[in-house]
This record gives sequence, structure tokens and C-alpha cells, in this order.
Amino acid sequence: MSPRSASVNEELRRRSRERLLQATVELVAERGYESTTLGDIADRAGSARGLVSYYFPGKRQLLQSAVHRLMHLTLEEGLEREPRTADGRERLARAIDAILGLTHAQPVLMRAHMAGILQAQGFVQCPEQQRLAALLRDTVERYGSRDVDTEYPLLRANLMGAVFAALLPGAPMDAAKLRAELFQRYGLDWELGVPPKPAP
Repeated sequence: MSPRSASVNEELRRRSRERLLQATVELVAERGYESTTLGDIADRAGSARGLVSYYFPGKRQLLQSAVHRLMHLTLEEGLEREPRTADGRERLARAIDAILGLTHAQPVLMRAHMAGILQAQGFVQCPEQQRLAALLRDTVERYGSRDVDTEYPLLRANLMGAVFAALLPGAPMDAAKLRAELFQRYGLDWELGVPPKPAP
């Protein structure tokens, strides 16, 4: 039997890593961060326990990478949904709606992610975060920013602030109000993106 090629090995590593990231999202959403162990994640992913440590230095970094991947996939889906558009204002509205929508759909996961960012390890730069950043930078550029290097971190900070506000225990802000604030800040019409349905 001949040895596998480098490209086959790389693809197997990529799939293994993605299974660990997906298992992390599922388990933390189901059980919470503290009740999820690295062994649980390895078992759910069908991986050896040692593989988790091979790819990630610890559980907190694994969670951030997993959430960044989920945010990237959610944002990509929101930006590319039909009807597809190159209009920068529409794309920025879709980006805001995608992140607010994910926060509403996955509060336990997003709360654990935000708590980790505020801890000593801080913000993890990983391949998943870089892909998410590239999508947001592209959105800012298409929106018409003349200074993407300044506007991208501001958009990221505004979105993170909205996520914190939506998840604040005991005093969460309504998603529609957060959306209205962000849309006003960026001069976006309410009808852009995916406006929330009115309450019955």
C-alpha cells in the first residue's frame, strides 16, 4: 500500500479539525462551557483525545476558533443569500443581521465566547478568525469606506458591543433596538438586509 500524498494528509487534517470545531459548537450550546470537557469534544467528533491538544492549546482557544468558524459560515451565508448583490449597503445590513441573528439563535454559545474574550487569554487570532475578518473587511470596503483599516475594527467593535448588549444577563437589550442603532450609525434603511418580523 502506497503512502498517502501530502494533499490527502492535509485534507484529512482539515476535516479532523473541522469535526472538532463543530463538536465544540454543539456541546457548548447544549451543556455550556464549564460542563463541556475536551474528552467530550473528542468523543463527539470521533477523534482521539490527543488530537484536540495537537490542534488547539486549550479549551478556551478551541471554543473561540469554533465560534469564529460558525460566525464566518453564518456571515458568508447571509452575504451570499439570494438575491445575491454587490451593493455595499445591502451587504453591510446583511452582515449586521447575520451576527444579531446568530446571537439570538445561540445565546449560550455566544455568551461563553464573549466571556472568554474578556479573560486573560483575550482575543484568539486563528485561521477561522482571519476568514471572518476578511469577510468583514470586504463588507466595509464594498460599503464604500475610504479607510478600511480604521473602519473594519470599528465595525467589529460595534458588532461585539451589540452581542454583549443582547446577552447581558438580567438586562439584555432587544435585538430590534440594537439593529436600529447600528443601522442608524451606518445610515442604512430598515428595509435592507433581513428586517425582523413584527411581534404578533
